Amino acid sequence: MILILDNNNNRAIGLHAALTFIGEAVQLVDDASIEQECNKYQKQSCIVILGALQQLDHENVIKRHPTIPFLLIGETLKPLLSIANVVGLICEPFNHDVTTQLLHDCQQYQRMLPNEHKHHKPHKTFDGLVGETEAVKDVRFLIEQVAKTDANVLILGESGTGKEVVARNVHLLSKRNAGPFVPVNCGAIPAELLESELFGHEKGAFTGAISARKGRFELAQGGTLFLDEIGDMPLQMQVKLLRVLQERSYERVGGTKAIQADVRVIAATHRDLEQMIEQGSFREDLYYRLNVFPIENPSLAQRVDDIPLLLKELMRRISEQSGSTAKFTERAIDSLKEHTWPGNIRELANLVERMVIMLPDKVVDIPDLPAKYRYIEVDAYEPEYPEELMERDAFNDIFSSGFSDYDDEPEVEIGAPDSGLLPDEGIELKEYLAELEISLITQALERYDYVVARAAEILGVRRTTLVEKMKKYNLSRD
Repeated sequence: MILILDNNNNRAIGLHAALTFIGEAVQLVDDASIEQECNKYQKQSCIVILGALQQLDHENVIKRHPTIPFLLIGETLKPLLSIANVVGLICEPFNHDVTTQLLHDCQQYQRMLPNEHKHHKPHKTFDGLVGETEAVKDVRFLIEQVAKTDANVLILGESGTGKEVVARNVHLLSKRNAGPFVPVNCGAIPAELLESELFGHEKGAFTGAISARKGRFELAQGGTLFLDEIGDMPLQMQVKLLRVLQERSYERVGGTKAIQADVRVIAATHRDLEQMIEQGSFREDLYYRLNVFPIENPSLAQRVDDIPLLLKELMRRISEQSGSTAKFTERAIDSLKEHTWPGNIRELANLVERMVIMLPDKVVDIPDLPAKYRYIEVDAYEPEYPEELMERDAFNDIFSSGFSDYDDEPEVEIGAPDSGLLPDEGIELKEYLAELEISLITQALERYDYVVARAAEILGVRRTTLVEKMKKYNLSRD
């Protein structure tokens, strides 16, 4: 609604007629009713055009309604352009192009109000569309706009960005949400079967057609048909799809009865359809039929700040399925943000599932990530254990049955011939165990030419543990 307040009656009537002529809803108001009318239309798309006033002050009227965009008439009001919600100035004689542009700018002012999102539907109405970056907010806005209509939608974006999630949300927010949502992957169905899959067939239509069968168009009646990877559809099928979109009817394979297509079509592809048109592999007329309302789905690299929210959502889904979950440290998340994500959200989902399998109900840090996701250099935590605990561990290693796997190895004499017996005079157990440990480590190192990893393997200890013991006993090759 456009409200005109101008005590220059001839000018106000002329502007009213001009705006009405171009299809705008216009209302003339006076000084006494301007406040009431502004409050009435404040939550709607309202624009106020101010001209000459008798009793009111222009600046006070404008500043009392900061959410309403104002246009001013006449050069004398030009100083008021410094007020934020004064969008522009209209000068006589009225110019159609200038006035139309100013009306557009006023609509933008209202649409982009800082708190305008509070009046929108809450994000819970979006199923699975997680994120708070500007790229995701733009996609949500486009979904809300097109969902109100029955226009065909073309969703573009790299593989793994969640194009089907966008399509489902268009369906859920549309008046067709009570009907079915039927997805079809055009690249996964052989070309010779795609026509039957989409339009159905009658009994005996071809070899193997032992009964009549409904196609995806028929199954989606009253709802939405999602044609994923439309760029992989063969040319001969593109012609038949175009005919259905133009005539809104089709026939089953082998049938003669026309079936009305009460279906909203949403298509998606990761391919460059315009380049395919130039190469002759995609029909230009079908492209323009599908591309009524394009939605560009951002890659994960364009919305890396959404990774924490995506991790939380993916963990929730895995927890519902398997009962296990995991958590990521802040620095692990920072490292993930550095990745280019060629597989997008699908790649992230695979990584999350892998981490839950490897570290169920644990915390994932950078050293736990696969090497390709480690972009931040950190030292892995190496625990230091009390000396008593280490000695007990060494004692258990030596005298447990853990060496039974090496029964075929040559026997090694350690210490005195009666080293397995306690001498009458007793021993210093700590020294005895240390000498025994030194002897075993030395033999293992010499056997494998001081290759620490191999020596650690035969001793049944971690490589880092063996390195620490070599430092402790000064057991270097020299």
